[in-house]
Parts: sequence; structure tokens; C-alpha cells
Amino acid sequence: MVYDLIIIGAGPAGLSAAIYASRYNLTTLVMGKEIGGMAADAYKIENYPGFKSVSGMELMNRFKEQANGIVDIKRENIVELNKNDNFIITTKKGVYKSKAVIVALGTKRRKLNIPGEQEFIGRGVSYCATCDAAFFKDKVVGVVGGNDAAAMSALLLAEYAKKVFIIYRKEKIRAEPLRVSQLEKNKKITVINSTNVVAVNGSKMMHSIALDREFNHSRKLALDGLFIEIGSVPSTALTKKLGIKLDEEGYIIVDSSQKTNINGIYAAGDITSGSNKFRQIITAASEGAIAAHSVYGFLKSKS
Repeated sequence: MVYDLIIIGAGPAGLSAAIYASRYNLTTLVMGKEIGGMAADAYKIENYPGFKSVSGMELMNRFKEQANGIVDIKRENIVELNKNDNFIITTKKGVYKSKAVIVALGTKRRKLNIPGEQEFIGRGVSYCATCDAAFFKDKVVGVVGGNDAAAMSALLLAEYAKKVFIIYRKEKIRAEPLRVSQLEKNKKITVINSTNVVAVNGSKMMHSIALDREFNHSRKLALDGLFIEIGSVPSTALTKKLGIKLDEEGYIIVDSSQKTNINGIYAAGDITSGSNKFRQIITAASEGAIAAHSVYGFLKSKS
């Protein structure tokens, strides 16, 4: 079978594209390792229209429920993306073909790349507070970063841990004002500004971090856990073989129709250079819808 469209990625952009593609009667396959993408890890979302407050997992399950049954969805790891007469997507389980592709792979967590970080992943070091916060009940933990994700992680962790430190390399955290206000009101949370974490220390489990400047007269901070929230990098490894153009930061360059420089390939969501780098669920969903509409026009022009 040759699908009209294969969507690579099953986060907000990919699932939105799938819903819109079904309305254009395009035979569509969505492929993604994890349904919901990084959005599913969000502890609490309060800025998506129609939901005063909703967890990322619940919101992404709503997306999935709407797409289920109207498109094919497969949870498979994609090994390769090629093109001859059609686009060819190879996984460990099979080979799939389509007339057009939407790349909606999103981003992956950025790492600190410091001594001990890799060694203590799962033994104190984590990249997902939503996944692991409950394991740190009555413990002392740290969050590296100063963005909204870091602020939300700290607020969630404060519901379990007895103490939460936010360690940020700049003079002032850059989370939304509402989040900053919530942090300031929470007595469990202390912000350490203008400081970098330079190492994670431990034996069987991590027990402390090293700082590049003193805090409370020491460059060592005892912690039971460290949550790293320093942003993300685009997941573009699959696109390199086809020569899809990237910007200087590695994001896929798209035009207003979400088209890439390769005929028949579109991109949507956090992986793209679009949306003025305002990487939100609502903008990802918008780009997915636009990409599906553009694919419909592209295929119609060829028929």
C-alpha cells in the first residue's frame, strides 16, 4: 500500500496534522515512538484554549482519541527516510511508502554534558519531573534551568520534596511572570542565580552537585536528585540524508505553508524554524493543520 501521507511524529503537530488530513480524505499513517511527544510530560497546562487546567498526558490522550480510527497509528522507531518514486520509511518492523511526508519529530532534551550526568541518569539525574517527582518524597532536589519548564518542574517537585533548589546560569530566571510569582511564594523553593552545575557526584546514587561559584560558603550542594530543564534540540537526524535545509540552530526551514526545500516534504511543530521560535502546543497544532492542508493541495495538483 502507498499512503497519501505519512506523518513522522505523534505529538501535538503530528496528531493535529492527522486529524486535518482525515478531513481531506487522505490515507494517512502516523508514526511515533511515543504518542504525545514531550507535551505528554507536562505536569500542568493552563494556556491551551478549552482547558482551564489539564495535564499534558490527558491533553495528548484527547488528541490521540480524536485521531484514532480515522488514521493509522503505529508506535515504531523509524530507521531511515528515503525517496524514489515515493517516500520510503523504514522501521525495524517493516517498510512503508507514501506520496508525501510531514516531519513532526519535535525536539529532544538538551543535556548539560558534565561529569557524572550520564552515569547517574535514573539514579538521581532526571529530565522529567512529571515522570519522577513522586520518587523524591521528603528529599532535597535541584532543578537546572530558568525557563517555564524549569519553573513548572520546581513547583511540581515542591509538592513532594522537602526542599527544591533552582540553579540558573543567568542573573534572573526567564519564566512567565505568573510562574515567577508562584516560585517566590513557595517557601520550599530557593533560586540560585548566576551559577552553573559543573559535576554530579555520588556512588551508587547521586548525593551532591558541584557548582562553579559558592552558595552558602560552599561549592558543593547536597542533593538527592537533579532535574535538568535547559531546553531542547531539534530531532533532525532522519532528515539529513534527503538534504532538508536547516537553519543555523538546526531547525527545519519551512515557508508559510510548512513546505521544506524538498518537494513533497513538509514539517510542523517544534522541529521547524517557524512560529518565531514560540514553541507551544497551540503553535505546533496550528502548524500541523497548515501542513496537512498544504499536503492536500500538493497531492491535488499532481492528480
